[in-house]
Amino acid sequence: PKGYLYAAIGFSVVIEVVNQMTRRNVRRAEARIPLRERTAEGIMRMLGKRPPIDPELQEEMDEEPPDEVFGDEERNMVSGVLTLADRSLNSVMTPRHDVSWVNLDDDPKTLRQQIIKTPHSFYPVCRGSLDDVIGIGRAKEMIADLITQGAVRLSRLRDPIIVHESIGILRVMQTLKRAHGQLVLVTDEFGTIEGVVTPVDIFEAIAGEFPDEDEVPDIIVKDENHWRVDGAADLHHLEQVLDTEGLVNDDEDYATLAGYLLERFGHLPAPGDSCELTQPHATYRFTVLRLDGRRIATVLIERVPATLGEYEDEEAQA
Repeated sequence: PKGYLYAAIGFSVVIEVVNQMTRRNVRRAEARIPLRERTAEGIMRMLGKRPPIDPELQEEMDEEPPDEVFGDEERNMVSGVLTLADRSLNSVMTPRHDVSWVNLDDDPKTLRQQIIKTPHSFYPVCRGSLDDVIGIGRAKEMIADLITQGAVRLSRLRDPIIVHESIGILRVMQTLKRAHGQLVLVTDEFGTIEGVVTPVDIFEAIAGEFPDEDEVPDIIVKDENHWRVDGAADLHHLEQVLDTEGLVNDDEDYATLAGYLLERFGHLPAPGDSCELTQPHATYRFTVLRLDGRRIATVLIERVPATLGEYEDEEAQA
């Protein structure tokens, strides 16, 4: 009997030693992850969506995620906030080809029609080219000037606020606060205007798209497995809508669906060309529907859910 007792005590000691070593390894693994990432991971677990971490750490810290306690919209908004600082300015700005600007070389009637047709609070006021910016004009002031004086009063224009495309989004937010709602111009290293950023652009990066009255949404849901998407659609937002990952690559320069597809194809695709993104839970097929010059304008995305057997095979291989 004493032998059994000694064996039980010895076995208990071994179990406790193993437990202490496991706890120590977990603490070490957690210490290797920056505080910001650990905080984000904890919040994402609550949302039912765990961000990827180092595979070596995954083995040490693997555990079942809790049940989802937030809805899709809430989860997407919190995810948008947590990823905002890691996103490039190009991924949230209005790109150059979509910027509405006032050309002082146009006649007053054309300018009035343009401002009325594309209603915005502020416009870059330029002469001949978007890169030749004179100032930033408030729409209602320019309309009043055009009606009463037949021309835009340059003395009422605001000085343009210009930032480089490499600046972080959080710094741009501080700039927008000081600008009192005025848009901010984004340039490349050569001074070429790449796009504009407004408070609405930042808000859309967090909460999703809020198209103007004259705009068509970038992502149109046809049914639960089909989407008609503009090539300029933001990849972060698209991942949230499709409920998948694998589109965003921080090591690449592209931030839109068109950029992703150009990288995948390696050339400008023709209408009808398609490629696929395979994930354990589904396969996503991207079919080019329309080009606008040398730009991918419209894409059809189809999701083909994996069968239970296929999903189990993928999980087993993983």
